[in-house]
Amino acid sequence: MNDAVSTLTVGSDEGRDALVGALPVRDGEERWTRAEIDEVAGELAADRERLAAELVAADAELSDLLRNSGDGAGDDQADSGSSALEREHELTLVNNTRDLLDQTVHALDRLAAGTFGVCESCGQAIGKARLQAFPRAMLCVACKQREERR
Repeated sequence: MNDAVSTLTVGSDEGRDALVGALPVRDGEERWTRAEIDEVAGELAADRERLAAELVAADAELSDLLRNSGDGAGDDQADSGSSALEREHELTLVNNTRDLLDQTVHALDRLAAGTFGVCESCGQAIGKARLQAFPRAMLCVACKQREERR
């Protein structure tokens, strides 16, 4: 576990109090409370552990599929196509899980650094409600919409 994150989730009162005052909020939102920070950090840490375990299992499944891809020399074209589709599906799952894990670790790092909640594009507050719904968010709604239009 990242030392900064363990300090954040089980650390000193001063460290948590500093985060309460440091995390940005949008106009009209209430400041983050220690309980809310703990909840988000706990959710992200649990997600990190779950995704890491899923990644290990998916990597093992993909390795098995790749290792056995040459077996069955008598397979017809339909069997070969089915095997290729299954490998492609597993590869997609591995890549998606790896991306989610990377996003989760990045969110935990930002939380530990006190930059959680700051849009990585425009530097404005992302919004407390958005982060509580999707703690991996790195962009505010306006920047995310702009990104998706491209």
